[in-house]
Amino acid sequence: MAKNTGEGHRVGSVRDRSQTEAPSGNHVKRDTADGKFMDQKADSKPFKGVAKEPDGRRK
Repeated sequence: MAKNTGEGHRVGSVRDRSQTEAPSGNHVKRDTADGKFMDQKADSKPFKGVAKEPDGRRK
């Protein structure tokens, strides 16, 4: 489980999640268990602590 440090970053990675960039330029979070999209950021910055696709650590 990722832990917030209060210093603008997290320690560890968020489990069972990955992110990819949508055609609009925003990042979209995906559940790795079933592949469904979960959430999209309003800005172009990526989610903190979520692995990017493709990534060898995630399936």
